[in-house]
Amino acid sequence: MTGPSLAGLWGRKAGSLPSFERYSDALKSSGIVWDDRSLDGWLTDPDRMVLDNEMPFNGIKNPQDRADLLAFLKEATKPGAAPQRTAQAPMGGMGGMMGGDRDPSLKNLEPARHVKAITYCRDTYRVTTADGKTRSFWERNLRFRTDSSKDGPEKGAPAIMPAGMMGDRAGVIFSGPEEIKMIAPKC
Repeated sequence: MTGPSLAGLWGRKAGSLPSFERYSDALKSSGIVWDDRSLDGWLTDPDRMVLDNEMPFNGIKNPQDRADLLAFLKEATKPGAAPQRTAQAPMGGMGGMMGGDRDPSLKNLEPARHVKAITYCRDTYRVTTADGKTRSFWERNLRFRTDSSKDGPEKGAPAIMPAGMMGDRAGVIFSGPEEIKMIAPKC
């Protein structure tokens, strides 16, 4: 639900699946057509392959692991392949996500954490930060919160903080609920 369907991936132009609206402009204009070679490059290092893509994935460095994944994907995504469901293994803890670290102060934000604008179109929020970058989030992956404490953000300067383990989730923290009105519809 956070990425495009991989069904029929081989031979498809990158960033072209109509049912997925959150492709980065960089990926849409890359001209890549997915095949064994391009997918191996993408799985190795998506940031190197397509500068400014928005894939929250650092790559798989082990060549055998990539080859195994490509073989699996090639079989699982071909037209007519039956979907398979597997249970995820228990995490045995939250990997530090629930740790006791103190929340950081949101008073003096670096530009990449200072939200300047939020727009909404269908199922996608686009958050623009003070560094001029805009990032897209599926509506279920972006949380809106408030923090009026001494460590909360200044009025008119909401913060965006990463959440989740894959980098595809975030929370926008406002100084109070009255500031949430800054979200503007824009398609």
